[in-house]
This record gives sequence, C-alpha cells and structure tokens, in this order.
Amino acid sequence: MNNSDSPIRKSNTDNYPSTGKTLENVLILQGGGSLGAFGCGVYKSLVKNSIDPNIVAGTSIGGINAAIIAGSKNEEHIDQLLENFWLELSEGFVDIDSLPPFFAWNKYVEQIQIFSKYGYYPYLSALSEAIAGIRENYSSDRIQMEIKVKQMKSFYSSVIFGNSKMFTPRWTPEYALEDPEYFTPQKWTFLYDHFPIIKTLERYINYDKLRPEANSKVRLILTAVNVLNARPLTFDSYKEQITTKHILATSAYPLYNFRWIEVKDGIFAWDGSLLSNTPLREVIAASPIRDKRICIVENYPKKIDDLPKNLFEVYHRARDIMFSDKTEHNVQMSKVISRYLDYIEELYQTVENNIDKLQIDEKQLKRIRQKYKIYKQEHGAEIKEIYYVKREEPYPHMSENADFSPQTIKNAIKEGEEKTNEIIKKINKSGKI
Repeated sequence: MNNSDSPIRKSNTDNYPSTGKTLENVLILQGGGSLGAFGCGVYKSLVKNSIDPNIVAGTSIGGINAAIIAGSKNEEHIDQLLENFWLELSEGFVDIDSLPPFFAWNKYVEQIQIFSKYGYYPYLSALSEAIAGIRENYSSDRIQMEIKVKQMKSFYSSVIFGNSKMFTPRWTPEYALEDPEYFTPQKWTFLYDHFPIIKTLERYINYDKLRPEANSKVRLILTAVNVLNARPLTFDSYKEQITTKHILATSAYPLYNFRWIEVKDGIFAWDGSLLSNTPLREVIAASPIRDKRICIVENYPKKIDDLPKNLFEVYHRARDIMFSDKTEHNVQMSKVISRYLDYIEELYQTVENNIDKLQIDEKQLKRIRQKYKIYKQEHGAEIKEIYYVKREEPYPHMSENADFSPQTIKNAIKEGEEKTNEIIKKINKSGKI
C-alpha cells in the first residue's frame, strides 16, 4: 500500500488546508470477475470509518460494484446491500463435488464437445488431467496443491454451468426457441449470456438515482470501449441516465466470452478493462475543477517476489500485468500540470496587479483573461492524496477470477475490509486525522 503523507479525511467534502478548496473523495474499482468481492470489503471498511465517496468509478465488475454504491436501493446500509449482492452471486455457484457423478459427467462431456468442435477454450483439457497436472507440479506443497485443485474445480464449474445469478451458457436448452443462431454455433460471437446479472441487480440498484436530474450525492462513472473503433466510452451519471445497457456494456468482457452491447444506435461496446482497468483518467476528465483524494482498489498486483514456476503461472502473471494499475503516469502528469497551473496563476496575478504599468491592449487583456479561466479555473484539479488497497495473491491461479464459491467470496470480502482497516488504522495512529 502506497499513500501520501496526508490523511484520509472523513467528511464528504473537506477543505484542504493549503488551498481552501474542497476535496472530492474518489473510489476507483478495478474489474476482475469474482475478484470484485475484494472491492466490496474495501467499501465496507470505508463506510465503517465514515469515509464517503463523492465519485465512484469502475469498469467490468468494478463498474457493477460502483453502480450498486451510487444507485443503492438502501440508502442507510449501502455496504450491507453490496455484500448481500456478492453473497447472492455466490449462491449461483455450482459445486461440482456436490453433484451426482453421472449428471456432472454428462454435462461435462456435452460442453467439452461444443468447445472442441468449434475451437473454443483450446486450453480446456479433461478436469482429471488438469488436476493430475496440478498434483504433479505442486507435489512438494500439499496445502498449495489442495488450494489449486479447488481453484481449478471452481473454474470448470463456471465454464460448464455458468452462474445463474450472473451469466448462463448459451447452449442450454432454454435458449433453443429464442436464439436464432442456437443450432449454428459456428456463427456465435459469444458463449455466455450475461443478461442474468441485470435481473439480479433489480434488487440492488435504483436507476432513478443514476441520472443528472437526481441530484445524487454520489457520482457514478463507468467505462467501456467501442468495438468498431477502439475508442474509449465513458458513462457519467451527472451527464446521462445510466441504464441496464451501460451496466451490461461495462461488464461485456469478450475473453469471458460475453456479448458486445449496443448502448446507442451503431455504438457497440465491450468491457472497458480492454483499454484500462483503472479509470482514473476518466475521473479527472469528468471532474476537472475540484481537487481529489483518491482510493484505488487493486485486484491485480503490480509487483511479485518470485518468478513464475511453470506455464500456468506465466500466463497468470501476464494476465496480472495486463490488468494491473497503470495510472502512475496520470498521477505524475497531474503533479506536473499542477506546477504549470501555479506558474500560470503567478503570471496572471502579476499581469492583473500591474495592468496600468504594462499598458496591455484591451483585446489582448481579454484573451489573457479568457485563457486563464480555461486553463486555471476550469481545469485546475489536483490529486492531493492517493491510496492503493492491494489484494494479495498467496496462491495465484489463472482462473481465480472465475471462482464464485461462497467461501472464496466471503474470504475476499474479509480481506478487502481488513486491508483497508489496516491502512486507516496506520493513518489514525499517525495522528493526522
């Protein structure tokens, strides 16, 4: 965890001592499938410590978390509502070990035939082979071996059965009458239907709160990417009504085999994590005036202590790097721009205080004042404080973000809460709050 020298302050908007400006509290939530439960725990800790975000931003499952926070149907207990959502998702998990062997085997064979016939999941081997490989690779560490076997079973559960609360396989019989391409899978552009998440979210999100006229205390920012031109898409509740389409778009990750979403006529969107899994830039662009105190939830660690030991760990590390936080440049540029703006302020005040002596032409003075307003007054936001809450990976696994098993979800929520509590405790102990 890296943090600035300044503390997390507890009010919704605080005066920053050096400037007198109000600060926005910003919570940024990364994507990562089931790893999003970690962000739930982070938010629970913030609420318990009376730290209220003014802006919540996210992409993929981070966007869904953010939408529940901003549009919560339970204003008094948002953290509990968010946790209930995650516990409900875990109810949609199918425990392979609890299924009758004959039923499980038939389902498994049925799905494997589809994948092999049309080239999907080329790395998907028989579960027994995958488990045998794990036992061979980790024979010297029984605890790690058992954990990785459990992770592999959870992954196969998601691949074969989906999650009834979030996404379902397109090949299941109920789609036969409503899917015109059901019997021509060679034409498929997605394998899983993630529309079930919208039905689940009906119990958690009040979409009337996610519109410009709502005067909501929490601003929601979601990100996606245009499939056709690779340009970023930003959905801002202070600028447009956020609907179920935006929720589906921000979570439409193609490598999970989810479908793209047409958010507007001719605009087809995929998950924003394809461009950036940490939408800090979008927050700064959306709110360029007020200075910011930012908390970033990191689901994918930037740093590790040891090199990968086998190909699965290589793929896992490559995945982590692709989705890890890359906003350091944005933070550094914010500091550079702040120095430039201070210099502009100094020059401008010199001009204003010496207008008579300088004998500046009236038109030129008007241009100077207009530019000052644009550069300083309309784009003068600074990142005053930034905190990173990092999820640990004691037993990394390529498919950990597909593990929605109840115990895994509960453990992730607990870890997020504990990590954030530790950070806040250290800051409180320093006496800066």
